[in-house]
Amino acid sequence: MSFWNTIPQHLDPTAITIFNFPIRWYGLMYLIAFFLGYHLIWYFTNKYKIQPMKREQLDSVMTWLIIGVLLGARLGYVFFYEFGYYIRNPLEIILPFSFKGGFHFTGISGMSYHGGLLGSFLLTSYAIKKQKLNYWKSVNTIFLVVPLVYTFGRLGNFLNGELWGRKTESAIGMIFPLARDNTLRHPSQLYEMCFEGFVLFGILYALWKAFPILRERVMALYLIGYGTARFFIEFFREPTHAGLLGITRGQALCSIMILSGIFLFLFCVWNNSKERQRK
Repeated sequence: MSFWNTIPQHLDPTAITIFNFPIRWYGLMYLIAFFLGYHLIWYFTNKYKIQPMKREQLDSVMTWLIIGVLLGARLGYVFFYEFGYYIRNPLEIILPFSFKGGFHFTGISGMSYHGGLLGSFLLTSYAIKKQKLNYWKSVNTIFLVVPLVYTFGRLGNFLNGELWGRKTESAIGMIFPLARDNTLRHPSQLYEMCFEGFVLFGILYALWKAFPILRERVMALYLIGYGTARFFIEFFREPTHAGLLGITRGQALCSIMILSGIFLFLFCVWNNSKERQRK
């Protein structure tokens, strides 16, 4: 047994405690992610002269984006994964407490990536229109930086010791205390952080620099890229909820993402063709 295999046993999900109130790494990862996202959007917008943008406009867009991520991720978890439980305990949707096994503090436990994606897309779209920014240029710039921002969410999952992978005999496996089986499991959170985060960003950024025409289709490429990576990584991740038609619930949602991305990409191609004909 190497140190690698036991890393989760040495991790404390609580970063610091203030007046008996625990501040968890997972929450801090969200703060870092939003901070990084804000500055990356500003950097790319100015470096590539995408469109005129004032700080006040970006402030408004980011505020709505953050609200959309948090609200969408929470409601997505409720509706996609635990609807039956929360319909019986509606207060737990918004309160950082749980009544399972007695009353205790949990934080806002249970966030859905797909819900966060949908919520942030809807509210960010509203903010972009309200600020009179170019819609597609703004959306595609945001989706370019999303993979790097996303890495901190999965790092937070790893530090929390949650969302571990399936059992494995491979040396890459780790023992997650919360699994309570003392068995090596795939560190699927790190797989997701790597492939859905760093690798996906590298691919999107390379395409962004090499083919300027694809800057108008980053959102579509992101949906296809993330959906594909997550679909395959789900084979290594321990399912937390019943699957659908032989695939996990996450894979079902990713299939919708991939199809949506393909449709959006084809729509962009068709729309550009129509614009060239009008000219």
